[in-house]
Amino acid sequence: MSADNSAAPHNSSAIATEAPLIVGRIASNLRLWISALVRKPRAKASPIGIGAFVIFAAAIAVIIASMFLLDAAASEWARHLPPSLMELGDTVSNFGLSSRFLYPLGFFVLLLAALTRRSLPLGARGIMEIFAARAGFLFLAIGVPSLFDTVVKRLIGRARPYVGTHDDPFAYMPLIWRADYASMPSGHATTAAAAAIAIGAIWPRARPIVWLYALLIMSARVLMNVHHPSDVIAGALVGVIGALAVRRWFAVRRLVFFAHDLRAFPGPSWSRVKASVRRIVGRAPARTA
Repeated sequence: MSADNSAAPHNSSAIATEAPLIVGRIASNLRLWISALVRKPRAKASPIGIGAFVIFAAAIAVIIASMFLLDAAASEWARHLPPSLMELGDTVSNFGLSSRFLYPLGFFVLLLAALTRRSLPLGARGIMEIFAARAGFLFLAIGVPSLFDTVVKRLIGRARPYVGTHDDPFAYMPLIWRADYASMPSGHATTAAAAAIAIGAIWPRARPIVWLYALLIMSARVLMNVHHPSDVIAGALVGVIGALAVRRWFAVRRLVFFAHDLRAFPGPSWSRVKASVRRIVGRAPARTA
């Protein structure tokens, strides 16, 4: 009993001593990483080709055409789906919430900031910073378009398909700031498309999987009759443009991507990662920020 009682004050004292050091280290690392993110560009990215503007114009044309030709019919079809299919759509669409990505990524960045310290070998610290840059890119590439969508959809004020007894694809109440008038663009579609672009930019082999995920999320929103087809197309457009813009922002600052072709930098080998983890775990925390 006496040993336990004597250990308790010692442990409490150690925690009280270490906590400010860890918080200070997190703040210091975040400050350094943000300064790298907002520094002046160090390279020029390849110019945006005319093909990108053609694709953008085509997407806008598809959205407008959908509003006239498809939205009302899709809503009427979704109204008659069996409840079990609606419940399945609800379950699937929950994986399109931005919080499913942003919370884990934000926690991971904070964890890296807490573990990265000056006492680490240069190689181990470099690997930590590579992971921090990649996690930061994913966080911003998903978070920035999602934030934009959250604001603009409430300014547009398009009614969701379930508003009223019959769907009117042209029912709008701009600036009303209500959830039932926040249909365009779809936030879930924005998140899903941005995640597909961001993850695929770092891991190209994952593109078929992440785009299948994005299409499932978008389809689920229409099945649930909470979005028109034009809403999810518009949301996908916002997500794609937002994620691509964040990628260019990183590339011209020589972070994560090459500037000339926007390819991701090669990641560290698995053996280097394991060696760095052993160094991080095996060393006592340094008392410096």
